Amino acid sequence: MSGRIMPCSPKEISSLFLFEKLSPEQLGRLCSDGRVELFEPGPVYTEGDAATCFFVMIEGTVVLSRRVGGDDVEVTRTSQSGVYAGAMQAYIGDRVRQVYNNSMRVTVPTRFFVLPADVFAEVMTDWFPMAVHLLEGLFFGSKSAQAAIGQRERLLALGSLSAGLTHELNNPAAAAVRATATLRERVAKMRHKLAVIAEGPFSREALASLIEVQERTAERVAKAPVLSPIEAADREDLLTDWLDDHGMDNGWQLAPAFVQAGLDVDWLEQVAAAVDTEILPGAVGWLNYTIETELLMNEIEDSTTRISHLVDAAKQYSQLDRAPYRVVDVHELLDSTLLMLSGKIGAGIEVVKEYDRTLPPVPAYPAELNQVWTNLIDNAVSAVNSAGGTGTLTVRTALDHERLLVEFRDTGPGVPAENKDRIFDPFFTTKPVGEGTGLGLDISWRIVVNKHHGSLRVESVPGDTRFQVLLPLTAESPGEETEESP
Repeated sequence: MSGRIMPCSPKEISSLFLFEKLSPEQLGRLCSDGRVELFEPGPVYTEGDAATCFFVMIEGTVVLSRRVGGDDVEVTRTSQSGVYAGAMQAYIGDRVRQVYNNSMRVTVPTRFFVLPADVFAEVMTDWFPMAVHLLEGLFFGSKSAQAAIGQRERLLALGSLSAGLTHELNNPAAAAVRATATLRERVAKMRHKLAVIAEGPFSREALASLIEVQERTAERVAKAPVLSPIEAADREDLLTDWLDDHGMDNGWQLAPAFVQAGLDVDWLEQVAAAVDTEILPGAVGWLNYTIETELLMNEIEDSTTRISHLVDAAKQYSQLDRAPYRVVDVHELLDSTLLMLSGKIGAGIEVVKEYDRTLPPVPAYPAELNQVWTNLIDNAVSAVNSAGGTGTLTVRTALDHERLLVEFRDTGPGVPAENKDRIFDPFFTTKPVGEGTGLGLDISWRIVVNKHHGSLRVESVPGDTRFQVLLPLTAESPGEETEESP
């Protein structure tokens, strides 16, 4: 939007605090190369457009806003003479993308001193060369530091995830190794028992009956019911008494495996009816080896399945072999992240999932959303740990005014009121030195707002802190991260 051109007075612009130390020659050049414009109420420039001018307000009221998701969020409203906006980084040149980082509008007729961006860059370089070098160093140094520490933040998260994944994989892997070693021992004993049976005075019919009982026992193991500890103990006592009554002194050793396999006294009575009395102890011993091998194979299957699920979760988390931008179910992303972080969450924190499974998939960068979940869960865990290490982490999804809400709620001490406005600022952290870089939430904000056109907000009171991510349900053009933080 263009304003009405008005006369430029060197004396008037010298009253603005930016220009009060300039010489008459410098003020004359500004008036010669710049202009004064009067803007009626309405927009002056729009966020994302090419930054062509540097604006300094002479009189009026100006409002600066940022685009967050589908909303314009007011950042500043002021009537202070001399405030400035627009192409403030023009002196850096094309080393950065020269666009307006906010939108500006005026609410009353407002006069600006307007300087073209190329002229602003030229006078800054000519008049203040040392200041330009310092500002360039500050700008690019801050960007480099932010990139380096952001990389460290990602490496720390990766190290934490690797440690957690290793811990989670170690348990089922160790269980599979133990079960395999025990299975080898049991199979060896079964071979020995088979040799003893083959050499004994067993008829062909008795052996056939024993093999038939063995097959039915193996089938029963696969369908074994889950018993409570009291039910299991009672059944073990009954089985031990039955085995003792039938001349087997080691009944107390056999009973636990029989109970785990779903066998009861009625089943043993069927076994006793199927084989001769003199071979019953041998038959029971043979069935015990069958039961143990079946249980051990079940344990190996469970362990290797667990390992497979963990590997699948790691692939889901890292989005290996997946398109970087696609339609995703956020619940799958949340579940994989929670599984990857389960070791870090610890036993003292209860995880509650309140998912609305009717929510539709959303277009997103899934690997980057997983990074957001990681940062927010890590913050919640740190908050709960700072309050004693026990509490609740609730992950909730819902529909919120045509946007998908993902909420992380923890029972930690909360965010102090004086920190709420700074919590998404780069390098701001409340963690002890060495434990936080202050970039986790800044990175999360950039991913949610700049790349997904969503919003990220926090609501907090002691015992109830909620970080809320709001994502659009429909696709917009994939966003690019801007240079400016919130």
